[in-house]
Amino acid sequence: MSNQLERLAKLPLRENLRGIEPYGAPQLDVAVLLNVNENTHPLPASVSRAITEDVAAAAVSLNRYPDREFTELRERLADYLGHGLTAENIWAANGSNEVLQQILQAFGGPGRSVMSFPPTYSMYPLLASGTDTTYVAGQRGTGFELSAASAADQVAAAAPNLVILCSPNNPTGTALGLDVVEAVYEAGQASNAIVIVDEAYAEFALAGTESALTLLPGRERLVVTRTMSKAFALAGARLGYLAAAPEIADALRLVRLPYHLSAVTQATANAALKQVAALLATVEDIKVQRDRIVSELTRMGLEPAVSDSNFVFFGGLEHAGRTWQGLLDAGVLVRDVGIPGHLRVTAGTEGETTAFLEALEALQSASAPAGHAS
Repeated sequence: MSNQLERLAKLPLRENLRGIEPYGAPQLDVAVLLNVNENTHPLPASVSRAITEDVAAAAVSLNRYPDREFTELRERLADYLGHGLTAENIWAANGSNEVLQQILQAFGGPGRSVMSFPPTYSMYPLLASGTDTTYVAGQRGTGFELSAASAADQVAAAAPNLVILCSPNNPTGTALGLDVVEAVYEAGQASNAIVIVDEAYAEFALAGTESALTLLPGRERLVVTRTMSKAFALAGARLGYLAAAPEIADALRLVRLPYHLSAVTQATANAALKQVAALLATVEDIKVQRDRIVSELTRMGLEPAVSDSNFVFFGGLEHAGRTWQGLLDAGVLVRDVGIPGHLRVTAGTEGETTAFLEALEALQSASAPAGHAS
C-alpha cells in the first residue's frame, strides 16, 4: 500500500483527494458472506429466466444507443412506488450511489456543503470529496439517535446546501421518524437546502414505519432515494433511483453522462419490475432472520440496535476486532464499521444466520470468565 501511495503522490491529484482511501469492504473467499448487506438469497429461477430473455432481446440492438430517458423504467418504478408518483417524478442511475453523486454534482460543488450525521453511510463524505463539496458532520446522541429538534438546530446553524438523512440508517439500522425529516426540511429553508432521504433499506422496515415518500407533495427540495440492490436482490445489476419533484430530474439531466443507463441495465431492471412479487418474496424471510439475530444477541448479553433494515448493528463487545477475526476464522465475514465495541452483520438465509450465531456464541463462551455464562 505504501508504494501505491507513493506512486499516487507523484500525480497532480486534487488536494482534497490526497490521503483519502477508496470505498470498499473486504472481499474475501469465505463460506458465509454477511458484511455488505446484500440479499443473500439467490434470484428465483423464474426471475432469472425473465431477465435472461429480456436482456437477449435487448442484445439484438446493442449497436444503437439505449433510450436516453429510460422511459419504460421510470414508468415501472413510479408504479412500484405508488403514492401518486409518475415517471416525471423518477430518476435512475447505476446504483443509488451514482444518483447521490449526480445530486451533488448538480447542487453541490466548490463553495457549497453537504451535511449528514455520522455514524452513517461512509460513502457520503467520499461523494462530497469527489464533487469538491465541503462535508459537514453533524452529531448524534449517545445512543446514535437523532431527534427532530437536534437535527433542525444543527442544520439551521450550519446552513448547508444539501442534507443527507439515511433512513434506515447504515450502520445502525434504525429508521428516522418523519418528524426528523420535516424538521430538517423546514430548517433548511433559509439555505434553500436539498434534503435527501436515503431509503436504501426501506422494504425491510418494521411494521408501522412510514416512508418519506409520503412527504413529497409540496416539498420541491425533498428527494427520496432507493435501490434495487437490497430487497430486490439485484446488487450486481447496479440500479438506483429517486423520487422527487420533476425539476429535480431536470437538474440531474444537466450533469448525467450521455446514455448513462445501458440497454442491458434497463432490460434487467424492467424485467425485474415485472416480477416484483417473486423478487420481494424473500423480504419477510430476511426480516425473520434479522429479528432472530436481535433476539439471540440479546440472549447472549450483547446490545443489538432496533433494526428496520436487513442487518443488525450490535455492541457490548469487549474486543470487536478480535471477535471479527474469530468469526472470519470460523468462515463468517461480518463488517467492522470502525465503532469501538460494535460490529454489523447482514441477516442472511436461515443457514447463514445459524452459522453466524453459532460462531459468535462459541467466541463469547470462550472469552467468558470461568463460572460465568456468555
